[in-house]
Amino acid sequence: MPGTRDRKVLGTLLAAAGILAAFSIDVRGDDKDALVGTPASLAISPADATLVGRRATRQLIVTGTYPDGVRDLTHALEWTSADPAVAVVSHTGRVVPHGNGKAVITARRGSVEVSTTVQVQGLDKPAPVSFRRDVMPVLSQAGCNTGACHGTPTGKGGFKLSLRGYLPDQDFTTLTRESGGRRINTFAADTSVTLRKPLGEVPHEGGLRLKRTSKSFEFLRDWIAEGAHDDPGGVQPVKLEIVPSDRVLNAPAKSQQLAVLLTLSDGSQRDVTPICYYDSSSPDIAEVDADAHVVFKNRGEVAVIAHYLSLVAIIRLTHLIEVPGFQVAQVPQDSVVDRAVYEKLNRIRIAPSESCTDAEFIRRAYLDVVGALPTPEETSAFLSDKSADRRAKVVDRLLERPEFYDFWALKFADVLRSNGRLIQPKGAYVFHRWIRSALERGMPMDEFVRMLLAADGSTYSNPATNYYRISRDPESSVETTAQLFLGVRIQCAKCHNHPFEKWTQDDYYGFAAFFSQVGRKPGGLPEEEVVFSTGAGDVRQPRTGKVMPPKALGGPVLDDAKTDRRARLASWLTAADNPFFAKSLVNRIWYHLMGRGIVEPVDDFRDSNPASNDDLLNGLTKGFVAGGYNLKSLIRTILLSRTYQFSATTNKLNADDAIYFSHATTKLLPAEVLLDAISVVTGTTTTFDGLPKGARATQIPDGKMDNPFLKTFGRPARELACECERESDSNLSQALQLIGGATVNGKLHDDNGRIALLAKSGKPPEAITQELYLVALGRAPNAAELEAAVKHLKAAKDLRSATEDLGWVLINSKEFLFRH
Repeated sequence: MPGTRDRKVLGTLLAAAGILAAFSIDVRGDDKDALVGTPASLAISPADATLVGRRATRQLIVTGTYPDGVRDLTHALEWTSADPAVAVVSHTGRVVPHGNGKAVITARRGSVEVSTTVQVQGLDKPAPVSFRRDVMPVLSQAGCNTGACHGTPTGKGGFKLSLRGYLPDQDFTTLTRESGGRRINTFAADTSVTLRKPLGEVPHEGGLRLKRTSKSFEFLRDWIAEGAHDDPGGVQPVKLEIVPSDRVLNAPAKSQQLAVLLTLSDGSQRDVTPICYYDSSSPDIAEVDADAHVVFKNRGEVAVIAHYLSLVAIIRLTHLIEVPGFQVAQVPQDSVVDRAVYEKLNRIRIAPSESCTDAEFIRRAYLDVVGALPTPEETSAFLSDKSADRRAKVVDRLLERPEFYDFWALKFADVLRSNGRLIQPKGAYVFHRWIRSALERGMPMDEFVRMLLAADGSTYSNPATNYYRISRDPESSVETTAQLFLGVRIQCAKCHNHPFEKWTQDDYYGFAAFFSQVGRKPGGLPEEEVVFSTGAGDVRQPRTGKVMPPKALGGPVLDDAKTDRRARLASWLTAADNPFFAKSLVNRIWYHLMGRGIVEPVDDFRDSNPASNDDLLNGLTKGFVAGGYNLKSLIRTILLSRTYQFSATTNKLNADDAIYFSHATTKLLPAEVLLDAISVVTGTTTTFDGLPKGARATQIPDGKMDNPFLKTFGRPARELACECERESDSNLSQALQLIGGATVNGKLHDDNGRIALLAKSGKPPEAITQELYLVALGRAPNAAELEAAVKHLKAAKDLRSATEDLGWVLINSKEFLFRH
């Protein structure tokens, strides 16, 4: 190696030759703002880094400590290397080695300055590119093996890769052997189609995917030039880590540079920041680029996810800004819900809405708990009650009403897929009746799920066995059980390791082994089926051919021949220390009452989709488990919280909040609830096949029952084990159904209905208006509403027609159609 003086000269020559040109970009203006004020201290991490081998890189991060917290100053400072012949540093703090030795790396701006020493070694030793550890991550970072590109089952343009590189053996063959090996040219690497297309040098439908100045290009190009070898053995990646860890950024800082470290099976560590790919859990709040630089667009929290092969690392970043007019709210200590919600709102600096009015509360509670409107008499009695616990008394009464069991049986029957097309009409009827009976008897929810999972016998005499009449193979049982009771969508792992999460094909088929010994045979009655345990049967992992022992998701192997596999699964799944079950169920109930899950979507628990409020979810879950998995107790806890009772009217400090529950959610009434409500307003009934006269839509047991109105308003077909099957967004078809549909108009024109009876009752227009407003909206009309309605009724030649008009207006009002 040259002497010290010669190295400095060499560094100057390297710079002049353009080696450092890629690092000459100006500091981003947005990041300069982070340096407002003088930090109390500065630190570069990692301190005194060591780079081993010519392919090593190291992302340095500068953190400034201020009175209000820490700020990332990596992009706010100007970087220099005292010895470019040893190492050069980019404007973003990324160090690249050039010679063995030590170099001082400095970040400065004005009087703010901090330095660290970087040691480079091993540049005189071979450093071949690894196909498994370098090229495969590069293909993922460039997006070549995504589901939208060559990672599709059929590939693109005749070129097919495994999704996110889960089959490296196959990908190696595809790259080096298919098409006569013409995709790469080991004698002239730069002419390889595999390089020229993503560089944009020849037409490429996928667009520009590589840059010559990137580490990704270096790895791919050098791998080809070195002969395009595979390396299936050797050290293996075992752990991925993002630094810094979870962090809160206070304004004016609004960005954070990250670094990603990979630990290998030999204990060594390398920086893989340039070849990972990244996601943000909420791009509306913050985005992360290919260099692991996170920029916030709004205040809030995000999870940032780094992917390297099958490894995933996640951190959470929070961005806080000064909010003029914000005042810290006093945190209630008498409610696990309010304590967690208020603490989070104070932290994010979001002001909660005021409490809803009593009139709003009673309507909201009735709709959410029993799926029905309160009667005018019930509303009047509640509004005249001046006791401090009047809301609690309403909730307690609602939880004991028969309609509670009807309404919540409907919710569970939806996701359990109680559908006559799948289990025959009688099966759907007895299954629904079993669900409702379990709720009415106060069956704890862990027992409810154990009975479903371990069920044997006739689908008629033991209706819980219909769970296995619907899920007729191990794969269907795996996906349904994981999604319903663990909140895990594991479908992707059926065909390949999950591209975004930790679940593998081994996890999928190990879980499937619990259901491999479920047998079915005809019963003695027409369409009856008997579910039983065969005591034999295994599942093979399709890629490896290995027989999989029954293994809990993220848990132990539960292989005990003395106990039925499903019974073992049911015990593990509903255990108090299960990391998924209770949280998943709590989140589902919260979703039904609040209109949005703490984890959203409600059945998609994963590290890269964090809860909006961990303390809230954990607190409710702890109480749910300690309380014996009591559904009513959980619902009561939520309904009596200040959070549930917030007004839907926003203020200027929470109008943009959609995830932290600072105000109530306005949501369209479910199809069955809406139809029943229209029937109440019009004083009519709806006839449903197989149900007695006067039955409500919320009592329908069979998802197969066809009703045009219910279908238009999103009643699910019960073919998917997902809350998403029930449509909740308003659309044009619904508007047309309300305006001119046979259901609404038939009820308004019914000769025996409320409208006809009011028109011929002899009551004055004021009384007619008052009654319709009270029954439809739970309140009296205001002065303007009363004046307009009375004027219309008095001017009409046909009072009945005018009364129908008034009823139609109320039914089509947002106040009626939506729960506020």
